[in-house]
Amino acid sequence: MNTVIDRRLSVAPMLDWTDRHCRYFHRLISDQVLLYTEMVTTPAILRGDREKYIGFSRAEHPVALQLGGSDAQALASCAKIAEDMGYAEINLNVGCPSDRVQKGRFGACLMKEPELVAACFAVMQAAVDVPVTIKSRIGVDDDDSFEAFTNFIETVRSAGCKTFVIHARKALLQGLSPKQNRSVPPLKYAYAHQLKSLYPELDVIVNGGIDNVESALNHLERVDGVMVGRAFWNSPWLIREMHDAMGMQKQLLSRDDVLLSYSEYCQEMIQNGLSLHWLIRPILGLFHGLPGNKKWKSHLVTEAPRRNQDVGVIKEAREWVNYAS
Repeated sequence: MNTVIDRRLSVAPMLDWTDRHCRYFHRLISDQVLLYTEMVTTPAILRGDREKYIGFSRAEHPVALQLGGSDAQALASCAKIAEDMGYAEINLNVGCPSDRVQKGRFGACLMKEPELVAACFAVMQAAVDVPVTIKSRIGVDDDDSFEAFTNFIETVRSAGCKTFVIHARKALLQGLSPKQNRSVPPLKYAYAHQLKSLYPELDVIVNGGIDNVESALNHLERVDGVMVGRAFWNSPWLIREMHDAMGMQKQLLSRDDVLLSYSEYCQEMIQNGLSLHWLIRPILGLFHGLPGNKKWKSHLVTEAPRRNQDVGVIKEAREWVNYAS
């Protein structure tokens, strides 16, 4: 599917969070924000339950699949499968620092092997017509100089990559958990900003620590887009606030209309055998910062497990929020 992708704003791929239900909900909030799947490994797609791992609704478009792996042919096969399913972009994870990922020789440790990343990219891009992109850190361990970073970028760029999503922290491959790797290494946004100055023809997207509209707009003066993760999970309506501040298409659903549409979606999913307890996770932060937010969340997390087929729980929880959409 040839989709024009607006990269100014995207939701970061987050393991165990950005599943198809979360993405459906985020799409109700913004019609243009670029959505990403959780990272999915190539063996999961080639040998596992494909619908479980990468099935998605056409209503999610545009959505990108993030792949984890380092076998070029396996990555190319998965990229082709994803393109045939309708994904708008294929993204290669070169940023995850977890021990499990390192043992599989993919994720952030691949920054030490830029030639391998370039080779994987070239084979993937040759297999599909949709864009293939790279999401990386700015370095790993002590190999985090700007020179080392640009050497990695230049090597992959020479293979034809035009879009880089830069998590503006290095990754420490030993001694920190994945969670700590999202906060302990300092942010160095200047790496992404300088990269754009050096290679103005590239699409450079910055990720990491962006949690308000002002910060997003400031970055857009220097790079092509911003990618936001946990801030959107904690406060999903921030997607709309950034969407509007960037002048993206408007005339969208109100917060209550989003909730109504998602409730209808939940009813459909329940009829397909899913539990409301699982489906309410993306909406817990919908009223973040508003009076009654705590009671809204408390009602959902208390009642949804007990009445896991009753979408009326969502309407009841809404009554605790003192907010008129």
